[in-house]
Amino acid sequence: MIANDAYAGLERRFARASAVNRAAAILNWDRSTMMPDGASDDRADQLATLGVIAHEIMVAPDMADLLARAEAAAGALDAWQAANLREMRRVWAHESALPGDLVEARSRAISACEMAWREARRTADFGTLVPTLTEVLVLTRRVGEAKAAALGTSLYDALLDEYEPGGRAARIDALFGELRGFLPELLGRVLDRQRSEPAPLALDGPFPIEAQRRVGEELIRIIGFDFHHGRLDVSAHPFTGGTADDVRITTRYDEADFTRSLMGTLHETGHGLYEAGLPRDWRRQPVGAARGMVLHESQSLLMEMQACRGRAFIDFAAPRLQAAFGRSGPAWQAANIHRLYTRVAPGFIRVDADEVTYPLHVMLRYRLERAMLAGDLALVDLPGAWNDGMRELLGIVPPDDALGCLQDIHWPDGGWGYFPTYTLGALAAAQLFAAACRAVPGLLDGIGRGDFAPLLGWLRANVHARGSVAGTDEILTAATGAPLGVAAFKAHLESRYLPA
Repeated sequence: MIANDAYAGLERRFARASAVNRAAAILNWDRSTMMPDGASDDRADQLATLGVIAHEIMVAPDMADLLARAEAAAGALDAWQAANLREMRRVWAHESALPGDLVEARSRAISACEMAWREARRTADFGTLVPTLTEVLVLTRRVGEAKAAALGTSLYDALLDEYEPGGRAARIDALFGELRGFLPELLGRVLDRQRSEPAPLALDGPFPIEAQRRVGEELIRIIGFDFHHGRLDVSAHPFTGGTADDVRITTRYDEADFTRSLMGTLHETGHGLYEAGLPRDWRRQPVGAARGMVLHESQSLLMEMQACRGRAFIDFAAPRLQAAFGRSGPAWQAANIHRLYTRVAPGFIRVDADEVTYPLHVMLRYRLERAMLAGDLALVDLPGAWNDGMRELLGIVPPDDALGCLQDIHWPDGGWGYFPTYTLGALAAAQLFAAACRAVPGLLDGIGRGDFAPLLGWLRANVHARGSVAGTDEILTAATGAPLGVAAFKAHLESRYLPA
């Protein structure tokens, strides 16, 4: 029994909204993986309706009074309940800022825009996406304005807060400024070093998709993905969806190159493990949710970049890759595969980028989305601005829109304010992995044997099981000894790409 009756009522209400949102999550996953194109209008209606139902639960007329009464009697709550009440207030502040018709209109616009994006990306024609993306941008601005007024922040910070609670552009600017201070010089040194060495040997394809699927499933099982509570499927853009008890991860395959698909699968597995490891007793409550996308991205990038691109894991995986594709020879030795996976080269596609150039992709998107939201960049001018930014930051220009501004689903899918969390997540991943290596003797040796239990156990205790009981910096400080910063990331890059 909970002595605070108002709080108990809020728990019941948030559990009901959670059930609606979890149903919508499965429908969203199906829309991106298995749904026939002809069902798009019906699915848009379903998702919009569920969104309105969840919103109406949150903004019921008595919610403000319930929250105030629960807060007045907060002394009767334990630490997790008090944190849950804090998160309830935050969720309510976001939801109550928006009228129901805006929630519905945005949901319908996003559904239409995602379907239009698929075709525009296939034909490499950004112009065909402009009408639906314009509607999404207009509605996103309205959402941002409403939330900014309610939260007392800027429009961009209000949207960022949806993905990273308490996140602010001023801090992103500072951290990105530190990265810009050393990344170009470090990139130059890495490229010079690579030019002085023989290039790694190419792997001989083709690589049948079924073989890629089998070896991917084998490796993620070893890492800890539970197929009794999850699936691996195919989508146009890899993502993790579903629920904590029904994790849906996706990848995409290329018969000419399995290496990108495999790392994409391992990346999404990191997301899935975080979801599956969230505190079971709080699964239906805000405090039981992932803290935010910085920590979420840290888990995917820790698994992909820190652990699975390391030599220990490649030594373990190489024989399995040889067996999966029936190959042998010098190119298939672990040392060569490791060199392929740690090759640095500016490229067009963010999700395929190496660790050194990846932050530059994110900085470009951060700059562009802020300009579009502020009205300083018209949508029709996005391809040109994108290409100019790629030339400036990476020294390359995409040959078409599919390799340029159409490659990501995030803006068509309503994800404005999301992109910075990728690089902030990379910083957090470096901090967390370094701390895990310090705390767990023999961790890298275990990974070399395919034993991820020590790493996963440490992450479960220090990140996953903490849910949203504390803020990102508090969780990082408790786990690593410091709030989010760039030092561990810089040290990692120098150690891996410029070893003495």
